[in-house]
Amino acid sequence: MKRAIDWLDDRTGCRRLLQDALFEHIPGGARWRYIWGSTLSFCFVVQILTGLALWMAYSASAATAWESVYFIQYELTGGWLLRGLHHFTAQAMHVLLVLHLMQVIVDGAYRAPREVNHWFGIVLLLLTLGLGLTGYLLPWDQKGYGATKVATNLLGLVPLIGSSLQKLVIGGSDYGHHTLTRFFALHAGILPGAMIVAIAAHVALFRRHGITAKQPYRKPDAKFWPDQVLMDAVACLAVLAAVLYLTVRHHGAELFAPANPSEPFNAARPEWYFLFLFEFLKLDLLNQWFGHQGEFVGAIVVPTVVLLVVAAMPFLANWRYGHRFNLGFLAMILLGAGALTVRSLRKDSHNAEYQIALIQAQAEAERITTLIKANNGVPVSGAASLLRNDPATAGPKLFAQHCASCHRHDGHDGLGIVSPEAPSAPDLKGFGSRAWLAGLLDATRITNHTYYGGSKFHDGKMVRYVREKLPPLRDRDPKALAALIAAVSAEAALPAQRDTETRETALIEAGRTHVRETFACTDCHAFRKPDDDATAADLTGWGSREWVLGIIADPSHPRFYGKRNDRMPAFVKDGRISSTEAGLIADWLRDDTDPALVANRVARTAP
Repeated sequence: MKRAIDWLDDRTGCRRLLQDALFEHIPGGARWRYIWGSTLSFCFVVQILTGLALWMAYSASAATAWESVYFIQYELTGGWLLRGLHHFTAQAMHVLLVLHLMQVIVDGAYRAPREVNHWFGIVLLLLTLGLGLTGYLLPWDQKGYGATKVATNLLGLVPLIGSSLQKLVIGGSDYGHHTLTRFFALHAGILPGAMIVAIAAHVALFRRHGITAKQPYRKPDAKFWPDQVLMDAVACLAVLAAVLYLTVRHHGAELFAPANPSEPFNAARPEWYFLFLFEFLKLDLLNQWFGHQGEFVGAIVVPTVVLLVVAAMPFLANWRYGHRFNLGFLAMILLGAGALTVRSLRKDSHNAEYQIALIQAQAEAERITTLIKANNGVPVSGAASLLRNDPATAGPKLFAQHCASCHRHDGHDGLGIVSPEAPSAPDLKGFGSRAWLAGLLDATRITNHTYYGGSKFHDGKMVRYVREKLPPLRDRDPKALAALIAAVSAEAALPAQRDTETRETALIEAGRTHVRETFACTDCHAFRKPDDDATAADLTGWGSREWVLGIIADPSHPRFYGKRNDRMPAFVKDGRISSTEAGLIADWLRDDTDPALVANRVARTAP
């Protein structure tokens, strides 16, 4: 073994390198305040190793990026652990960088002759922020896409070259495949390469000038080995333990639904280490002082000035009170950034629209995993096609866009937004169900806003019948009304009631008789046979998928409202929506959202 080591030392000088590394002089002995550089180096090594492992399964394409990350997260053995380590170690690096900067400034380790090394530290900080920004987009999910769009829009504020700079970064006039490939090239190649060079220069200059110890020394001078090595190792293990804890707790890094450029993402926010800038740009003070240039000043001018002041700190320190000024300035920036971050988080916690959008995004993230499992994998058409054909996802969005101006769904627009305006048509939550129909036939409820209270039918024949004629008929035979409700609701063939209706066929059959005889509903409605004299909507198939599709397509058809319709558009007939979109709304209203059915629908429409 000794001969082998001697041979290696003769060729490489490894003994001298090891001697220099382990027996570096430390004035005042080992201290915990010196651990930050080692922990940052440790984090960077973890990032490189996990990044290379992730690269082996990642596909940098707008058509495959999300799918490959899904494979890593849910199918690759240990993939969630890799993603979690990579994600949370990146978070840790930003915290450690700030702590390292604080230690350098407090100890005065930025003063001459260490000015250049101080600047390399600033470069490393910017490179780390760049890695965080570019890595956020790579999963190509809604959250990363939305946050990156918000961040890169700031480039357009740069005078003269802003528009060209933005196009250069995003790879064109819009966000898409080239945006992803450019960010991947930056994240996996250019920025790590630049960081390796900067770290090498930073360490070389550090070795040249040695450690700047805060005086007076409390302990005698010592060597790097063994005390400081032990402290650094303990600190690195503590960082690793924290990262592992977060990784296991969250089962890796979160993955939202695939990016959909055609839809706004109201939950778009930058990562927490950019939140202070996000909140700073929303301060009224900027607009009051600088008018329409406030956003440019906040996003470009102020950060640039702050960086220039930090870069100039070695020269400011030559002034009598320079070091105190530098400490105060750093404290002011860190406290301000922290306060803005807390303010942003608190505002979001009280922002109902943001919270609803976040809940919706999280629900879609869970839904896409369910759909993929039901499909036995990602379809050839991509994961996004599952969501496009999913009534549970697309249905409420289409309802909010086309139906919520008159109707409500459980009091809101389908997406959770409550309008201050009263609805002018019934609330369609549970439409077709026994519970919905029971409320309609309740004299105390039919005129509230769940049913006809806000519509032109609030004093029509149906309301008068329920309030005047129905009560004595119901009191004469209470069970008859329950049977009628079961019979009419059975026309909808709702999945949620299928088992109940299978057990209650006799009740339903009796109810059909009550529809015609006991309650005389067929005086106005057709039921289970044509009736040219009917003056109200046909109850045959009422609430079924085919019935709902028909009324969405053309409510003026004689089967529905006929000439009485004065408001509801013929959505499909007039070309406002497609028949496929009408089907998504109908399935969602009927709660017919079985993932297996969605998967089959996607399979049938696949090229």
